Amino acid sequence: MEGDGKSSIDDARRVLRIEAEAVGELAERLGPSFDKTVQAVMACRGRVVITGMGKSGLIGRKIAATLASTGTPALYMHPAEGGHGDIGMLVKGDIVISISRSGETAEILALLPSVKALGVIHIALSGAVSSTLAREADMVLDVSVREEACPMDLVPTASTTAALAMGDALAVSVLKRRGLTPEDYAVLHPAGSLGRRLLLRIDDIMRRGGEIAVVRPGTSLKAAILEMTAKKMGATCVVGEGSRLVGILTDHDLRRAMARDDLDINRSKVDEVMTRSPLSVKKEMLVAEAMRLTQIRSVSVLPVLGPDGELVGIVHLHDLLRSGVL
Repeated sequence: MEGDGKSSIDDARRVLRIEAEAVGELAERLGPSFDKTVQAVMACRGRVVITGMGKSGLIGRKIAATLASTGTPALYMHPAEGGHGDIGMLVKGDIVISISRSGETAEILALLPSVKALGVIHIALSGAVSSTLAREADMVLDVSVREEACPMDLVPTASTTAALAMGDALAVSVLKRRGLTPEDYAVLHPAGSLGRRLLLRIDDIMRRGGEIAVVRPGTSLKAAILEMTAKKMGATCVVGEGSRLVGILTDHDLRRAMARDDLDINRSKVDEVMTRSPLSVKKEMLVAEAMRLTQIRSVSVLPVLGPDGELVGIVHLHDLLRSGVL
């Protein structure tokens, strides 16, 4: 409070401590009801419909979004609108999750007869396990807190954090049991850098055909440099029979070679300067993984090889950066 001699940092630390303790206490209270809830969500053939009023409604929207983004069809239903017709979105096979700290939220209690009539499973996230809502629910997840972080113990703070954390625990438990893979997750997040990082592969961005600087073993260093310059890649791939990659000549190789007294770009061969058995990638590799390789190995150009070691493309660090995976 103003004038109590405490700094804002002291206030913030108190809030964070109270909310952290509230979440920590949830872990100690988890029991069979949580397992049953996970099993019910796993077995659900409809949607998980979440409802909550006020701040609990905002938490409900986030839980619904998290479930949907991890492979469980879910949506949010405003309880007041539900009482005026939106409950028609409920169908047999759905699950209803109601969020209420008191367990006596009038708008939610008004929906219970319709929920019962449909015969859908009803799960309560409540801070009052003896409340009307808890008694009417099939399963109850206890999200009670000892105190709100608000100094008046009125503003929903620790209680909403607890409900949110319980929703995350439910969503993560379900996704693990579904065996959700990064590729599955990417399909649900195709837009933005997240989707690109999980979906975009080298084949989608690599340069191919006439865009690749290529010479044969025995080619003069000068000819290799001219090829490199013409294709503007900062590297020339050296390929043998069957287009198999045998080496690569990069700007770095050239700078290192320039220190040699015996170098003659007209008479020296590319074989004398190139890097043999260079780092390469497959076209199926994720762009994000290729980016990690360039950082670990300090390279800027990656030849792309086919199943028999043949050169099928090349990707430059600039191509990786332009892909937007960061």
